[in-house]
Amino acid sequence: MKISGFTSVALALVTLSEASYVNYTTVAGYFLQDEATTDPSTFDFTTTNFGLINRTYPFDKGHGAKINNQLTQWERFYRQVVELNRQSPPNVDYKVLFLGRHGDGWHNAAETYYGTPAWNCYWSLLDGNGTATWRDADLTDAGIAQAQTAHNFWQKELDSQNIHPPDSYYVSPLTRTLRTANITFSGLRLPRKSTPFRPLIKEYLREGISLHTCDQRRNRTYIHNLFPTWPIEHGFTEKDELWNGVTAETSAAQDLRSKTALDSIFKANGTGLFVSVTSHSGEISSILRVIKHRTFKLSTGAVIPVLVRAETVPEALLVTKTSWTVSAHCTAPPITSAQSCVCPSSAVPVTTPLVTVSL
Repeated sequence: MKISGFTSVALALVTLSEASYVNYTTVAGYFLQDEATTDPSTFDFTTTNFGLINRTYPFDKGHGAKINNQLTQWERFYRQVVELNRQSPPNVDYKVLFLGRHGDGWHNAAETYYGTPAWNCYWSLLDGNGTATWRDADLTDAGIAQAQTAHNFWQKELDSQNIHPPDSYYVSPLTRTLRTANITFSGLRLPRKSTPFRPLIKEYLREGISLHTCDQRRNRTYIHNLFPTWPIEHGFTEKDELWNGVTAETSAAQDLRSKTALDSIFKANGTGLFVSVTSHSGEISSILRVIKHRTFKLSTGAVIPVLVRAETVPEALLVTKTSWTVSAHCTAPPITSAQSCVCPSSAVPVTTPLVTVSL
């Protein structure tokens, strides 16, 4: 029996009426990832200086050729961002987001093994297969190596390019992102007066919430015990109240969540100009949509910076609701197909969770 269709449900994220609205745009012309000619499938941040384009900046003028020649591209870029903020009106803010995807997880390995159609309609709804566990998936050995590659490259950039390290760090609460951030940033030799690595764990930076068990986070106690010195944002609940194994976010719902997260980051005191966000493929894609960046899919373990302009405008918003969806799935291993998922004739599709586990 073939899987078909999605049904709208009443569950939704809601934006409250506000006295102001933050409009985000990407400032292009600084990074290769902004350019339509850059292919995301072959882009390697470790061989392209994080994608930073070698160019002159408007604010290079007046500092003298000798001074400019003594500075690295990243030092001059940081000075450019400082000047953009200094000369902008009070309602405009510029920040550089370093968007990092977690390393390869067991859910990634399982999807590759089973194929995407069978993964989506059956295997992704289980805890694992007896060999691997992918509910709130951890990193594979390959994922650990990818995070270490990011660590090594950050250290190289700090040592050779004098790149300004992140002024603040944020991370999704899922295990694979927590471990990726820890491997990437722990133990770096940072310049004096740099912000110590103590990322804020934010609920709304998690992966798009689907029926897949890899999208369910563990409870707050587990997360705290995993990295007890890391702060967890106010209001973070003990149990995951967003994932239920039945309904999933639409892209509109996820974008609303992502914008809420960005609003809190941009409005927070002490965020600084360079901001690290360790998250997921789907969530980074959502953030890129919110900041009006072109589509740019990251491979596992990859990192891209983007320069973002945030303009706060006095505009009252109406309450906005975004629907979630429900999807049918197989109750037994499907008949695999390259194009779609087909359930065995003896296994009627259902819209209830196949496995219910409290994390």
